[in-house]
Amino acid sequence: MKISSAFPSDYLRAADLQGRAVTVTMAHVNMEKVGNDQKPILYFQGKERGLVLNVTNAKKIAEIYGDDTENWTGAKIVLYEAMVDFKGDTVAAIRVRIAPAKANGPSQIQDYANPKPRPSPPPSEDDVIYDDPIPF
Repeated sequence: MKISSAFPSDYLRAADLQGRAVTVTMAHVNMEKVGNDQKPILYFQGKERGLVLNVTNAKKIAEIYGDDTENWTGAKIVLYEAMVDFKGDTVAAIRVRIAPAKANGPSQIQDYANPKPRPSPPPSEDDVIYDDPIPF
């Protein structure tokens, strides 16, 4: 048994990615109560659970697609697991990056970028899964 399955969550967690980088299409962002706080939750087309947006991921998406979350609808991003420092511990977290051009379409970034995105290192073909069933 995986211990992560013993504690189900209403929201996407790093363990749900099963070590894979996954390309998803953004659907919408809702403000929802998470614990004692209101947080933005990013939902994806065809998926039930959303991603609680932290400042790091929200800023990264805004760099690419602009500050208005309504402009994110239909755009693709890649979700991947990264080890990060959190309150003195190293923990698994979900991070986002721009989807490769062939997943995003040739002009999508130009349509949404405000300001123009900074270049990101291209993901390797081994990291990106196209049209693969996502485990969440």
